[in-house]
Amino acid sequence: MPDSKSKAKSSGFTAAEQAAMKERARELKAEAKTGKLKADGEAELLAKVAEMPAAEQQMARRLHAIVTATAPSLLPKTWYGMPAYARDGKVLVFFQGASKFGSRYSTLGFNDTAMLDDGPMWATAYALAELTPEVEKKITALIRKAMRATGSSLQ
Repeated sequence: MPDSKSKAKSSGFTAAEQAAMKERARELKAEAKTGKLKADGEAELLAKVAEMPAAEQQMARRLHAIVTATAPSLLPKTWYGMPAYARDGKVLVFFQGASKFGSRYSTLGFNDTAMLDDGPMWATAYALAELTPEVEKKITALIRKAMRATGSSLQ
């Protein structure tokens, strides 16, 4: 029977996961204090983007431009230290740089609030290796679909 020390080490959160949870706790405290204005959330999001490696920064800045142009009513914010965009306080779409958790690729994710339902199975996260014009069109279409599904105006 394995001892409890070795089990705790292997089943615990990684340092990156712990840091993300601490960031989320800090975000929640800040939101409760300030009511989180759009400008505050955007400034925090851009500050987090500036901390990313150069390639991820470029991708995150381009995604920010796409999201804010496609759905300006979404509130930019950070979520577990990642760039995210919320509607009615709930994160709809987020970007996770590959370096965040040592992944092979960056990810564009949609929470269940995006309602991208398509039959009995659908994607909620997309690997991003490069932002080509074709990929940008797909991202724009997904954001529009999510906004329509949630009854949000694109403006």
